[in-house]
Amino acid sequence: MMVASSPRTRAFLLAAAYALAAWSMPAPTQAAAPFAKEAAPGYYRIMVGDFEVTALSDGTVALPVDQLLTRTSPAQVKKTLARSYLQSPLETSVNGYLVNTGEKLVLIDAGAAGLFGPTLGRLAANLRAAGYQPEQVDEVYITHMHPDHVGGLLADGKPAFPNAIVRADKHDADYWLSQANMDKAPADSKSFFQGAMGALNPYVAAGRFKPFDGDTELLPGVKARAARGHTAGHSVYFIESKGKKMAFWGDLMHVAAVQFENPSITIQFDTDAKAAAVQRRKAYTEAAAQGYLVAGAHLSFPGIGRLRAQGNGYVWLPVNYAPGR
Repeated sequence: MMVASSPRTRAFLLAAAYALAAWSMPAPTQAAAPFAKEAAPGYYRIMVGDFEVTALSDGTVALPVDQLLTRTSPAQVKKTLARSYLQSPLETSVNGYLVNTGEKLVLIDAGAAGLFGPTLGRLAANLRAAGYQPEQVDEVYITHMHPDHVGGLLADGKPAFPNAIVRADKHDADYWLSQANMDKAPADSKSFFQGAMGALNPYVAAGRFKPFDGDTELLPGVKARAARGHTAGHSVYFIESKGKKMAFWGDLMHVAAVQFENPSITIQFDTDAKAAAVQRRKAYTEAAAQGYLVAGAHLSFPGIGRLRAQGNGYVWLPVNYAPGR
């Protein structure tokens, strides 16, 4: 027996049939979309106790690490990189870190600006994207005065952080801000001195550069520790809040895929390679034993994680991604 359907039922059945037919038909071909190319702004947030840490990307730079790493051979470096599906030149991150203690806003390393090539110099833009302004930064702590760590102190020839006090170990300041040292340096090293002087001298002239000597408490919960070797005054910084701890390594190491497996491998940028290797091994051992967070200037962005000892080396454990809260 046929039952007459209502107009509403017929409309529903017609719509369902149309939807089914459309679902079963191949989608129409669209014009190819252009490549987007740009990634999201380079910042990442994590809480360490009551302190907020924001990792800031200054960009990446391709480094011929097989030619730069020492106490090894180019062939061995290439072989080690290949095990991690990497090759030389290696795309190498340059990271800075913004620490909000709730009372002070502290930037650890300032990026390169224009001192290390066109692929860097993005730290200030990413700081703004992360919700802060350079004028809000109270203090800038420099791990050492190589150009990819100090260049961003300047913007258009003026202090990029006009209200900030800049701090670094006096041994680095005495070395890199010395005209006499620059005069006797090899020609290919003079630009390092020029970059440091250009970036720091405006703060020196304004009375806003305050060096320290070795292990120093800089703020409540924020300390500097001497880790000399990469440069004469290379420092690492530690923050601690509510029993949580994080270390900021600067250039204690450069190539994760190689130097975690073999901490004795050094790099041509080291002023004292033997001392740098000792400091690296010491830092690895402590971080693995205590399990605290580590941030590295040249670890793949955001460069935050922990270490686990394995054999004669270490394994890098990046932080598990979580949205900032």
